[in-house]
Amino acid sequence: MTDSSALTGTPVVEMRDISVEFPGVKALSGVDLRLLPGEVHALMGENGAGKSTLIKALTGVHPPTAGVIRLQGEPVAFDAPGQAQEAGISTVYQEVNLLPNLSVAENILLGREPRRLGHIDGRAMRARAKELLTRIGLSIDPASLLSSHPIAIQQLVAIARALVVDARVLVLDEPTSSLDADEVDELFRIVRVLRDDGVAILFVSHFLDQVYAIADRMTVLRNGSLVGEYLPSEMNRIELVSAMLGREMGVLEEVQRRSEDRAPGTAPFLSAVALGRTGALAPVDLEIHAGEVVGLAGLLGSGRTELARMLFGADRAHTGTLTINGRALRPRGPRTMIGQGVAFCSEDRKAEGVVADLSIRDNLVLALQAARGWARPIPRRTSEALVKEYIAKLDIRPADPDALMSSLSGGNQQKVLLARWLVTRPRLLILDEPTRGIDLGAKAHIQKVVADLAAEGMAVLFISAELEEVVRVSDRVVVLRDRHKVAELTGRDVSVDKIMSVIAAPSANHTAAVAS
Repeated sequence: MTDSSALTGTPVVEMRDISVEFPGVKALSGVDLRLLPGEVHALMGENGAGKSTLIKALTGVHPPTAGVIRLQGEPVAFDAPGQAQEAGISTVYQEVNLLPNLSVAENILLGREPRRLGHIDGRAMRARAKELLTRIGLSIDPASLLSSHPIAIQQLVAIARALVVDARVLVLDEPTSSLDADEVDELFRIVRVLRDDGVAILFVSHFLDQVYAIADRMTVLRNGSLVGEYLPSEMNRIELVSAMLGREMGVLEEVQRRSEDRAPGTAPFLSAVALGRTGALAPVDLEIHAGEVVGLAGLLGSGRTELARMLFGADRAHTGTLTINGRALRPRGPRTMIGQGVAFCSEDRKAEGVVADLSIRDNLVLALQAARGWARPIPRRTSEALVKEYIAKLDIRPADPDALMSSLSGGNQQKVLLARWLVTRPRLLILDEPTRGIDLGAKAHIQKVVADLAAEGMAVLFISAELEEVVRVSDRVVVLRDRHKVAELTGRDVSVDKIMSVIAAPSANHTAAVAS
């Protein structure tokens, strides 16, 4: 890691008082960021903190509505990503943005191919690609097909492509999300090579151990605003988590939870043993009993949603066993789990839940109709009774079954989605961020509904980035970090302070990645 005393001088990039507004939304408000030559600068923050928007403001995707960007001390204004690239600012995104059907060399030089007599000079292109690959210490055949290489190598090819323009600034947006530990080590080796060459590297990651292994400085954002700029040596993990989440250790109010009255030895409704998926989640053990709420806590990227989707059969587990009521299952998809009484409310209600152009009535009975099959339509009288019951039960507003979903507030849309699954009478309800982006009144109502459902005997898996909310509704809390289950908290240990301490604790999985 670079000596922090050397991190002085004129920034390559300086962003001052940056604001970005969209209709009805202020995504960034007065944010500062400076990138120095020869450093790795981590950009930290939870989902919705403004990290992606800040990167897009820098690279010309969303020009700032206020503030100034300076490159090498001179004001710049990029209207498109291509302008930023020509100025020496390159970005490598989490999803590899390359063409697998082309060769490595063709991907690296795409749009900048050397030409001879009006035609692409294949030999010169492969030679230039080899130079760039050699610079980052990657020994692969430039003529080989990109799809023949694993995702980690493709990620490194994307970095080589970014260097074609002689990048002075390299933005790495979640570059390790699909890599294993050895691949992360290889990526970090290349990052250090580029850092030592004087490149300023903006590193976006949700893996705390990786940030402390590679970063020279950190900037933390929260809710579109700047929290501060820090040296890793001056801020421990607990302080970093507190800064990201906006909560201080030791001053958080203890939330009174429901007491768990399950009899000792009661068999679980659902049991997962060593359930995992390569590249998504390390094997996890989990039990959920009837009448209890199990909270799932962890930072963005910890594996919460991945686990929920495997339990619902939306993604296939590569390892482990899943048991429902003592019977081993191998889900072929969500239909298998729905048939076993499992329901799932996705965190992405717009893409995976709301059918905006249909009415409240049609959205509410969608899951029940799907379970019955389209050849057995729900009788009109039954449908009307169910819709009336759940509009009242969840206080959905407006209470008009014919109102379009697109006309509802986010909170009321979320209530309709919750009602959609409740009408199927599930025995296990999986809720992934059920209160994200909704007002306090709707949030409190959904939390009360969850508690009431558990009191009536339903098993609930509750996932939320808001730790106070997890503590408030949960009997037990399972904590995930870096795609691993790291703790299961019960009794008095179910507290915000304890969860934050577990999340912030150093991980043995990344000790090999400590900066050299």
